[in-house]
Amino acid sequence: MNSFFKQWAEAAHTSLGFFWMALWAFGLGYLISSMIQVFVTEKKMQQTMGKNESKSVLLGTFFGFISSSCSFAALASTKSLFKKGASFVASIAFLLASTNLVIELGIIISIFLGWQFVVGEYVGGILLILICWLLIRLINPKKLIKKARQNLDKQEEDEDENDKSWKKKIKSEESWAKVSKQYGMEWKMVWKDVTVGFTIAGIVAAFVPDSFFETLFINTGNGNSDFSFFTILEHIIVGPVAAFLTFIGSMGNIPLAALLFGKGVSFAGVMAFIFSDLVVFPVLRINAKYYGWKMSLFILALLFTALIGTSLILHYGFDFLSILPDSSQVNIQDQEFFKIDYTFFLNLAFIAVSGYLIYLGFFKKKDLMYMKEMAPKSKLLESVLKYAALVCYVWLAGGIVVKYLIH
Repeated sequence: MNSFFKQWAEAAHTSLGFFWMALWAFGLGYLISSMIQVFVTEKKMQQTMGKNESKSVLLGTFFGFISSSCSFAALASTKSLFKKGASFVASIAFLLASTNLVIELGIIISIFLGWQFVVGEYVGGILLILICWLLIRLINPKKLIKKARQNLDKQEEDEDENDKSWKKKIKSEESWAKVSKQYGMEWKMVWKDVTVGFTIAGIVAAFVPDSFFETLFINTGNGNSDFSFFTILEHIIVGPVAAFLTFIGSMGNIPLAALLFGKGVSFAGVMAFIFSDLVVFPVLRINAKYYGWKMSLFILALLFTALIGTSLILHYGFDFLSILPDSSQVNIQDQEFFKIDYTFFLNLAFIAVSGYLIYLGFFKKKDLMYMKEMAPKSKLLESVLKYAALVCYVWLAGGIVVKYLIH
């Protein structure tokens, strides 16, 4: 029993340590994302995309890169762009870029996994888009695309975008109040996922033995890094399954991805795990609501196929260049989390920035109404996540009490 309390204390300490490491990155990322979403409207994006396919894919990728990393926000923006006339392939490019090429995700990955995974994330995001583009051109699903547009035409959509230039907006206190409200909404969207994700990562680090990962991901452990093709393929397929079981967005999954890599899972398997936030059931259900089930299943198959191809190309490409990361370089469990270093001061800075934004948007300009469209979440899933997050807080509080007051 004493062993359980020791592991409980260690799990809670690790979870909070992971979050402390990432706090400033969340703040920076969501601030940038909120600014972009207020100052660059979807209407302006669509007008800029044009009709040329190559140009529209390139611009869809760019606009995705500067947009939100939250999959639910990305799904809503993608639907809006597609409905306003953007091509299907440009919309998919936007969706993939806005979940895989965003700045905040790269910052979090660099903290937990290192530069190779950051390169893998961005190169992989581009590969995902290129493979999807190729597959769409080969398959040419004209009937599905036409049917998806018909489904969208039946849905009403609010137009709440004005034509003021970003130069005028950036000087307006009201626009910064909108940034504040968007920043608050970004946190509101992810707090449950982040809480559950970081808590699970701490529990896995403290309680789950290496033998579990050696069973789930074949040929891991014992410092093994010489994987056969079929072993890598198994890791790539199991990675999305593991992501599906945690049902947490990519930002909350990064500490768990670092643990998987530290336990011996291949680079390709970990990249597949990180890329999997668009091949889970909540996303499938939302796409079905927007475009119909046939198109939703087509998008799922398209993204999953691209994910497998991208992960394989990344693994063998990095191997060819002799830059495959070594799992021994990721040892986040043994880190001293709470010390006076750059993380400490960056966290204090972004806590202060967050405080000012809350004051501006929720007290000084509290009557200002501002709400970006979000994809319709499952009420059941949200309730499950909410209660899971509350259980996590009780777990974390108990673990800290055990660590510092009892032991």
